[in-house]
Amino acid sequence: MKKIEELDLDSKKVIIRVDYNVPLNDKGEITDDNRIKESLKTINYCLDHNCKLILLSHLGKVKKEEDLKTKSLRVVAKRLSELLNKEVTFIPKTRGSEVENIISNMKEKDIVMLENTRFEDLDGKKESGNDPELAKYWASLGEVFINDAFGTCHRAHASNVGIASNMKEKALGFLVQKELDNLLPIINNPTHPFVVILGGAKISDKIETIKNLSQKADYILVGGAMAYTFLKAKGIETGKSLIDLESLEFAKEMLEKTNKIILPIDHVTNIDMENDNYKVKDNLDKEDIGLDIGPKTIELFKSYLKDSKTIFWNGPMGYYEKSIYQEGTKELCDFISKLDCFKVVGGGDTASCVINMGYKDKFTHVSTGGGASLELLEGKSLPGINL
Repeated sequence: MKKIEELDLDSKKVIIRVDYNVPLNDKGEITDDNRIKESLKTINYCLDHNCKLILLSHLGKVKKEEDLKTKSLRVVAKRLSELLNKEVTFIPKTRGSEVENIISNMKEKDIVMLENTRFEDLDGKKESGNDPELAKYWASLGEVFINDAFGTCHRAHASNVGIASNMKEKALGFLVQKELDNLLPIINNPTHPFVVILGGAKISDKIETIKNLSQKADYILVGGAMAYTFLKAKGIETGKSLIDLESLEFAKEMLEKTNKIILPIDHVTNIDMENDNYKVKDNLDKEDIGLDIGPKTIELFKSYLKDSKTIFWNGPMGYYEKSIYQEGTKELCDFISKLDCFKVVGGGDTASCVINMGYKDKFTHVSTGGGASLELLEGKSLPGINL
């Protein structure tokens, strides 16, 4: 697929698939606008070429009617307008006469944003199922298509692959290009020592990534709930910690095949996840829940990281939703931020942690797509890129 600079965009009607799947709090307020900010370079480039911009994005999963009230992109359009210091016309529809009338009357440098593309999923999953009629309709609204939503590049949806298949003029935006520039070197030619940090809850989501990276990395440091599946596979008491039972056999196989996997040696524990009276233990008792890596593990992980030339990190080290279990993640953030090496955060919860803790500018790259970055590191071809 071409790069945006290779297209003739002057005064064209341009559809940009952005990724504005931002986190919202209970009041419907945006808690992390990084994905919106990362899209500005592509948007401003198009505005400099006097384009008429039509923005498409999803926001969360839409499974029931109630989701229509809480998953609207209106709040995102408002925030984008503030960041651009320019009006963004929000259209509370995904298609129909209102959409067509507003777009047909656009002037150069106008911006419109359609409603959440996944509102179309209520009627037969037309968006996530890449419905050909819907894809053709959206494509008909513009003359050029720019895919700048890295977070959905591992999915073949109507709003990315579907539109692209109906457009002659198409390209990747600056955000996607930036992601590939920073992630592909990790896959193709990482500078050693290369250390991977993996956390989060489930191994099953990362099996292929672990397999692929175990061939390339010097060490894989495992924290978060994921670590307890590996520890259980070693026959170590894990108490009532979260275990990914379907991946237990895989964990055993990996531990037998390689000595690159480094596991926690102490734990921040509690008998109730919502209780603040935690303890630090080398070994878990039957009633314990492991909720963060302990101070000995932090120092152990630092010893493997200190001489690294390449670091890839995906997944928090603890139950980060609760502040008292963020220490492991914070300590590693702070330590890695001071290292002189190529260091990449693989999107998702880890990206939110790094950004909210104020370390974004200390990393080489913080990805906007957790699932997409992991699939790329599995060695997969992403449908949203290879169009």
